[in-house]
Parts: sequence; structure tokens; C-alpha cells
Amino acid sequence: QVQVVESGGGLVQAGASLRLSCAVSGRTFSLYAMGWFRQATGRQRECVAAISRSGTTYYADSMKDRFTISRDNAKNTIYLQIDSLKPEDTAVYYCGAKFAHLSPDTYYPEPDAYLYWGQGTQVTVSS
Repeated sequence: QVQVVESGGGLVQAGASLRLSCAVSGRTFSLYAMGWFRQATGRQRECVAAISRSGTTYYADSMKDRFTISRDNAKNTIYLQIDSLKPEDTAVYYCGAKFAHLSPDTYYPEPDAYLYWGQGTQVTVSS
């Protein structure tokens, strides 16, 4: 069984930075492609960024400037650095894990590709 746990969210003012963490346990972390998604109230879950097993990254077009995804296989953790936060970044941020033992260089921007999800971490940005 795979467990995914996000942390690092909170209430911040516009312009601040946050680093979200996602810890994975239960299986060999290096065999998983990972992704960060967010869901604002009344909206569909959308991809923020994704990272392959080898570290190849993908960003949604609107996320390329202020978001940075990274992974540390030694710590079984991925991170999402968010800079210059805006009120429209307010959402629950979720981390997904996809078993990808045959595809070391593939990232997955689609939420349906992921079997394992965390409970989410709330990010609220005040103006």
C-alpha cells in the first residue's frame, strides 16, 4: 500500500513564497512518477507540474514562471516551490503518485493517470 502525505500549505499574503512537500511511503519511491495538482472551490482539479522518475519536468502553461517541482529520491519526497503567490493560487494542492517502472522519462499531467493521492494541503493567499 502506498501512502502519500502533503504538507507545507498555509495562509500567506500575496507576494510570499511557499514550499510544499509530498512524502511517499510503502513502495520504492524511485519507481514512481509524481505530480502536483490543485483544485480551487467550484473548479476541476488541474495539473500544476509533473516530474518523471528521471527528473524530467512538466509545467502547465500558466505555471511556468512561479512554480518549481523537484524530487529527492533519498527522502522519498517531492517538492513544489511557489514564488510570488497570488490570490488566484488559493486552492487545495494535491500530490499524486503513479507507478511507472517501465517509463523512467515520462511525466503525466493528467489526473486520471494517478492511482495514489494524498489528502491535500490548503494554500490560501490573501490580497
